[in-house]
Amino acid sequence: MKKKILLPTDFSKNAWNAIEYAIELYKNETCDFYILNAFNATGYALESMMVPEPGEKLFEEAKEKSEQGLSKILERLSFKDEYPNHKFYMVSQFNSLLEAIKDVVDKQDIQLIIMGTKGSTDAIDVVFGSNTVLVMEKSRSCPVMAIPEDAVYKDLQEIVFPTDYKLNFKQRELQDIIEVAKISDASIRILHASDGDALDEDQENNKKLLQEYFEGLKYSFHTLYNLDASSAVRCFVESRESDMIAFFNRKHSFFGSIFSRPMIKSLGRYAKVPVLALHDLRN
Repeated sequence: MKKKILLPTDFSKNAWNAIEYAIELYKNETCDFYILNAFNATGYALESMMVPEPGEKLFEEAKEKSEQGLSKILERLSFKDEYPNHKFYMVSQFNSLLEAIKDVVDKQDIQLIIMGTKGSTDAIDVVFGSNTVLVMEKSRSCPVMAIPEDAVYKDLQEIVFPTDYKLNFKQRELQDIIEVAKISDASIRILHASDGDALDEDQENNKKLLQEYFEGLKYSFHTLYNLDASSAVRCFVESRESDMIAFFNRKHSFFGSIFSRPMIKSLGRYAKVPVLALHDLRN
């Protein structure tokens, strides 16, 4: 079964690192990679609300810069011919990044987005760039994997999956963590940050569902006490040198969920670990 993966790029070092990570992670899989650059023409005054048209100087200059950047990426990829089951498609689009991503995801039936955590213009102390957080929040139709700029691909040993067991997961919503665990033979470490209270009946049932879904995979349950979710994940990942964090991004509650903006920042500072945002597919 062919996998369709979208790789947004702004031609930064971090974006190229994310492309390399994606290629290595899916090295044994048949994949179509769509490398997207969303460009816009700077120089138009915002108050004029004018949108440059094809043929106009600013538009054509921006378009040429985008296409030249993608050509350079394609040239670099041509030296990576060790994976003949990979195909690459370059997409240059005049649009905002989020709208361009939504468009390509819809038109090409993309199954996963893999992108860097920082853009070319982000400040050095911003771990997850605003674009990455925006895509994680708003691109609801497929999961997003964010690759920190210092993350170097190595064979995955374990994926940390934090949960409070309060959500009744559907198997299809966990398909990507299951797939990544299978293709890399990684273990899934299910982590619960507890305040000391026993799990209630619903939580126990949801825990049993996870056992069903992860059957046939290597997995284990872990509990850390008297730590908030953010600190629990950070301590766990640091102490075990885990390779990836997967979390469930609940609809309408990204910043209130287990993986909040402060947590993104604290994780990013202490761990050079890719993050897989799975999405609530229910209305």
